[in-house]
Amino acid sequence: MTKTLILPGLDGSPRPHWQHWWAATDASALMVEQHDWAHPRPEAWEAELAGAILSHPGCILVGHSLGAILAARILTRWPQLKVSAALLVAPADPAVSPRLAAFHGIPQQPLGVPATLVASRNDPWMGFAQSAALARDWGADLVDLGNAGHINVASGYGPWPAALALRDALHTRARAAVPHPLGYGTHSGAWRMGARA
Repeated sequence: MTKTLILPGLDGSPRPHWQHWWAATDASALMVEQHDWAHPRPEAWEAELAGAILSHPGCILVGHSLGAILAARILTRWPQLKVSAALLVAPADPAVSPRLAAFHGIPQQPLGVPATLVASRNDPWMGFAQSAALARDWGADLVDLGNAGHINVASGYGPWPAALALRDALHTRARAAVPHPLGYGTHSGAWRMGARA
């Protein structure tokens, strides 16, 4: 069974965040814990994630907010780690908050694995145009959720079954070993309908 490593962002993903729901309901999922959720340090967070990947080679990464940036850093800095795919939801721009500043310099090259970036048009942590540019840079598909805030509890995203469908689609692509172009595809409201059901 391919392991799904769930990567929360700043302050973690407490109940009823969709990442917490996912970790509690999917036997293949594991929340990657960080020593200090409130004061993120790139080297410490990367070490924890690298250790989890080494324990679960071939895993799929599911990062939210700063967790999405963490995934991109690992994939571009340590390409020798065995990761099958990445689902990157509502990445956070480190320039938005001093608490994220240590993560400045978001990678802008292909991630080297099948990837999907899920973005919102009114996310206070990263503008949609910047998210779309990152999807192009990373060679990721772009899923447009419309006005979905930061795709977190405050935006109504507790249980989020559509996220599992996105992960499963990535898993299928990774198993098929189909090369992914450096461009990206835009999926409009298809994943928005019933996303929070």
